[in-house]
Amino acid sequence: MSIKTETAPAEAWKHVVWLTLLGTAGCVGLSLGLNYLLLLSDALTPFGRSVITAALLPIIIALPLFALLGWREVEIRRYRQELTRSGTYDHLTGCLNGAVFTSMVDRRAARPAGPRSGAFLVIHPEHLSAINLRFGLEWGDEALRLIAGAIRSSVRKEDLIGRIGTAMFGVFLAGATEEDAKEIGNRIREAVGQIYFAPKGDKDVLAIRAGGVVFEQELAFEDMFRSAEEGLSDLQDETDFHLSHFNN
Repeated sequence: MSIKTETAPAEAWKHVVWLTLLGTAGCVGLSLGLNYLLLLSDALTPFGRSVITAALLPIIIALPLFALLGWREVEIRRYRQELTRSGTYDHLTGCLNGAVFTSMVDRRAARPAGPRSGAFLVIHPEHLSAINLRFGLEWGDEALRLIAGAIRSSVRKEDLIGRIGTAMFGVFLAGATEEDAKEIGNRIREAVGQIYFAPKGDKDVLAIRAGGVVFEQELAFEDMFRSAEEGLSDLQDETDFHLSHFNN
C-alpha cells in the first residue's frame, strides 16, 4: 500500500507531462500544417495568410480547450456541492444530520440578533421494528422517508429539521409561541396519519409519538432535548401531542 501511495503522485505528474508535450506538439503541427496549406494558395497575399492564421488558430485550439475547462469547472463545482450536501444532510431522509442539526440549533438559539424564545419538538416514529420484521428493512427506510416528508410539509420555511437518532426527528422552531408549536405539532401528527403506506400491497398505518418544549430564554440543545424527552416519557396515547415549558 505504501509503494502505491508514493508512486501515485509521480504517475499523475508523468501523465500531466505527457499530455502537455503531446498537446503542444499537436498545436505546433496544426500551425505548421495550416501555414503550409495557405502557402499553396496563390490568391492570398502574405498579409491575408497571416490574418487567416491568426484568426483560425485561436478558434481551432482555444475554443475546445476553454469549453473543456469550463465543463470541468462545472463538474468540480457540482462535486463540491454534493460533498457538502453529503456532509450536511442525512442521505436517507434528506433532513439535517444529527451533528449539523445540533450545531445549527445551538447557534440559532444563542445568536445575539433574533428571538431567544422558541420551541423544540421531538418526533418518534412508531411500529418501525414491526414494519422491518414483517416487510423488510427497505420498507422501514421507506416509512422514515415518508414521515420526514410529512414533517417538512408541516413546518415553516425557517424551521430546522434533523434526524437525531436511528428513528427520531427533531424540529427547532425559532421564535415560536406555544400556540405555534401546538399547531405545527398537531399538523405533523395529522400529516403522518394521512400517509398512504402499503408495503407489498398490505395497507399499514404509520404513527408517531410527538412532543416538545417551549422556552423563553437562551437554551442549549441538550436542555431542549432532555426536556422534550422527559415530557414524552409519560405519554401513553400516540395520538396525543405533549408540550411542556422549560423551567430553570
